[in-house]
Amino acid sequence: MRTIEIDFEVYKALMLRRKSEEVSFNDVLRDLLNLSPSTSFKSPVKIERTDRPWMSRGVKFPHGTEFRSTYNGIEYTGQVNSGALVVEGERFDSSSEAAFFITGDEVDGWYFWECKMPGTDSWKGINSFR
Repeated sequence: MRTIEIDFEVYKALMLRRKSEEVSFNDVLRDLLNLSPSTSFKSPVKIERTDRPWMSRGVKFPHGTEFRSTYNGIEYTGQVNSGALVVEGERFDSSSEAAFFITGDEVDGWYFWECKMPGTDSWKGINSFR
C-alpha cells in the first residue's frame, strides 16, 4: 500500500465526496479520475495524522524536520512525517534507502542528506547527529 500526502483542504473535499462511511477515499479518487471501481481493493485506507518523530540508528528527527540533498545538479527535498522520512512522496525507514531512491546506487545516506530541524534556520549534515 502506498501513502500519499494531502493538505487539509483536499482532505475536506474528499470527505464531502464520500456518500457514506462505506465509500473509501480510494473509491472517491477512482471516481474523480474516471477509473472503473476496483475489484481487488478490500480494505479502506486509514489516514493517520500523527506527529511522531523518525528514529534512525538512535537519532531522533522530529516531525517536520526538512531534508535536502543535491544530486547531479538537482536539489531533492524530503521531510519527516508520521515517523518516516518522506522524499518525493515515498516513505523510507532509512536515509540510505531514500538516497538509493534518488541515485539508483548504494549510498551512505548519513553523508548524502542534510537536515534543518523545526525551529532552526541552519542546515547540518545528518551524520553530525550520530
